[in-house]
Amino acid sequence: MSPRAVVVGPPGAGKTTVGELLAAELGLPFRDVDADIVRTVGKPISDIFTQDGEQEFRRIEEQAVLAALAEHDGVLALGGGAVLSAATRLLLADHPVVYLSVCMAEGVRRTGLAANRPLLVGVNPRATFKALLDARVPLYQEVATVEVDTDGREPDEVVRAVIEALTGQGGQ
Repeated sequence: MSPRAVVVGPPGAGKTTVGELLAAELGLPFRDVDADIVRTVGKPISDIFTQDGEQEFRRIEEQAVLAALAEHDGVLALGGGAVLSAATRLLLADHPVVYLSVCMAEGVRRTGLAANRPLLVGVNPRATFKALLDARVPLYQEVATVEVDTDGREPDEVVRAVIEALTGQGGQ
């Protein structure tokens, strides 16, 4: 069993929204690793970060990604920071990975710098988001089979672009 598509990208790229729509369009089940973690641990991700720390969250996330890649045969959305794990990046090499890119301004607009996104809370959220993009974009690009720009696009437009990219008919 193996996912037909694994969706990655930064906060605000639309991983869950696009992933759900993509799965529906392809007639496949959808699974979100962040939802798996919340269900398994029994508390919101923001609470895991606050109470247990980012290192513990990343350990849990790595195990959740490993399980989902082995068990799921539909569309799988990973958390924005899952690519920080070298082990996860290695596992993704065997799967079709869709990187949903988003520019800083659009990502900030879409996330609203929400408190439920623990890495975006702080003194200067825009600077934090920029640093997050600077650190992660090369990793998203490293694991990506295809990259689809989400800026200025509605979710259904992104889904069409993803399908085209995955079937080799274009992409951006």
